[in-house]
Formats: sequence, structure tokens, C-alpha cells
Amino acid sequence: MQVSPGKKLNFDNTEIAFRNKSKSELNSAYWLFKIMSSNFLTQVGPPVTNLFLNIGLPIQGIIKSTIFKQFCGGETIAECERTIGLLADGKVGTILDYSVEGEEEEHVFDFTCAEIIRTIDRAAGDKRVPITVFKVTGIGRFGLLEKLDAKAELSTEEKAEFEKVKHRCERICRTAFEKDVPVMIDAEETWIQDTIDALALDMMILFNKEKLIVYNTYQLYRHDKLAHLKADHLVAKEAGFILGAKIVRGAYMEKERKRAAERGYPSPIQPDKETTDRDYNAAITYCADHVEQIGVVCGTHNEASCRVLAELLDAHQINHNHPHVYFAQLLGMSDNLSFNLSDAGYNVAKYVPYGPVKAVMPYLFRRAQENTSVAGQTSRELDLIAREKQRRNG
Repeated sequence: MQVSPGKKLNFDNTEIAFRNKSKSELNSAYWLFKIMSSNFLTQVGPPVTNLFLNIGLPIQGIIKSTIFKQFCGGETIAECERTIGLLADGKVGTILDYSVEGEEEEHVFDFTCAEIIRTIDRAAGDKRVPITVFKVTGIGRFGLLEKLDAKAELSTEEKAEFEKVKHRCERICRTAFEKDVPVMIDAEETWIQDTIDALALDMMILFNKEKLIVYNTYQLYRHDKLAHLKADHLVAKEAGFILGAKIVRGAYMEKERKRAAERGYPSPIQPDKETTDRDYNAAITYCADHVEQIGVVCGTHNEASCRVLAELLDAHQINHNHPHVYFAQLLGMSDNLSFNLSDAGYNVAKYVPYGPVKAVMPYLFRRAQENTSVAGQTSRELDLIAREKQRRNG
């Protein structure tokens, strides 16, 4: 369905943003963001929570009914069904994200590979689940990827181990191709990213010739990634495939800067937020300028960037629901962006993480810390929720 490009976006419309939330859910979200606005609690919370979980104190129930409920769909795919339905009611899709991380054993990598394939099977034929996602560190050992990036010589065992990683990656992408379900490969730390980029490019060459199936992720807080995006587009034109590009700012800034300083190499991170924003907007502009050859997922909680891409589509007279353009946000955050974009006819999907409570704690801690470190994010969420509560109370 083509949507008139004349509908004006209003990211302050709280009625649309929160119409799938009950009064009690709004109150819960308000108090959760209030707690997260305390830097002290956000810093102290993770080690204390881990200690309580490790010594067996019964706090899983508290976690599941608070922070887990806000940012995760459930512990299993089946438990995510309610969230899938609620998001679909607001014309927002679901990206099922199995968020277990930091594992090292081969049997866990095999299980994770099978679980990612289950998300693709679940998505097949259901427009409410339009895209899927995985991390290469979910199906392969971090230390091995680090060694590959460093161009270190691999032992015979390590070479065999990497063949298994490649095989898992290809199984996932082949299933996505056969089921016609796009899959995004997430970006990770710079010191393993070259290997991930090479894998992603191989998968796109294999599976993106006829249709858009595989996306790589470009972290624009890196000063080299705008150039990488353009270089990959040239490769795609030369090799005859559609480039899939998920454009994000990035998730490992403090860790990246710290490692660079400790090891004495130049930081791969942009010098400031302004240059990150500039490159981010240049990247989504480049994708919109080549929309037939590049599929873009604009993964951002930044209102200005969402507006840039939305206005570009209108300027280029590109349908709001063009299959090569998606906006994406995380579950539990920036509902004012997701639901107002979808209300204006744009393709929008939310990352819906799931997995056992204890296993997704690293993800949840990152969300809490991200909300306090991103300038104004928590206060923005609090302000919007407070305004919606006030509107409902008349």
C-alpha cells in the first residue's frame, strides 16, 4: 500500500506512542526509567545483581517483572508472541533477537545456531516478523575471531574451528534465503570486525543476487565506516548483488577508547558526537540515494536522523513502505519514534531480545547504562511517559 508522503511526522504524539500500554504498564515504565536515571544505581546494579544471581538469591522474579519485562520479549520465542501481537497492533514489526552472549563452548554455538534458525522459521510467512538477526560471537569463539583479525597463524585445530563458524553462518543465511526472511549480522568490537565484515560480504555475494537477504552492520561512531559503506557498494555493483546495510551509531565506545589508549594505537572512534552524527546522516543519505542497490535499516534512537531519512524518502518520491528501507529501535525505548513512524506509513521494526533471564543480563545492563550515558535519553523517555499519563488523566 502506498502511503501519501504528505502526512507530517510528529514524534511528540504520546497518544500514538503509548496506545498499546495500559495505565499500570506506563507507571511501571516511568519508575523504571526514574531508577535508571541514577548513575550510581546503574553502575552499582550490575555487580550486585550478578552476585545475588550467582549465590542463588531469588531475585529472578523481580528482574523478570521489571527491567526484563521492559526490554525483553520473554525467555523463549513462544513467550514473545504477546509482544509480537502488541507491536503489530501499532503496525510495528518484530526482530527476534536471541540475546545470549559471552559463551565459549562448541555445543553452545551449535545450540545458538539452531535457535537463530528457529527465529527464521518463526518469521517465515509472517509479515509481523519481517527481519531476523544474529551475532557472529553467538556462533563462534571471540578469541578465535580476534586471532583471525590480527592475521595470526592458526593451528590446525583453530582452522577446523573456524570452518565450523563459517558453516554455521552459511546455514543461517541459507535458511534465510530459502525462507525469504532477511537476516542482519550485527557489528561487534573493532578487533574482531574485519573477520565479521568478510563473512558478511561472502554471505551477501552468495544470497543477495536475486533479493535482499543478508545485511551487514556499519557502526558510524567509527571514523572509517562511511568509506567502508561506499567501498562495499562498489563491490556489490561489480559482483552484481544488493548491499544490505544496517546503519547504527555503535555500542562499544568506552571499551574501544580504553583499549586503544591501553595499547597505544589511534582510537577508531570519532572525535566527538557531531562527527558521528554527520557521518551517520551521510550514510543514510547515501543509502537513500541508491535505494534500488542498497537496502537500509536505519537503527537509531536519534530523532533528527529518523527525520533526515523520512524526509529523504519524500524528496526522492520513494514510497514510505519501500521494501529496501526500514527504521529500527529497541523494545522498551523510543516508542515515540517507532509508533509515529509506523503511523505515517514507514516500515518499522523493534529488536525484541529474548533468552533465559540470567543469560540476557549483560544485554539488560548495557541497556540501563546506555540510557544514562546517551545525552538526554532517560529524561526524554520520562518526559514522554509523564506527558502521556497527564493526557490520560485529562
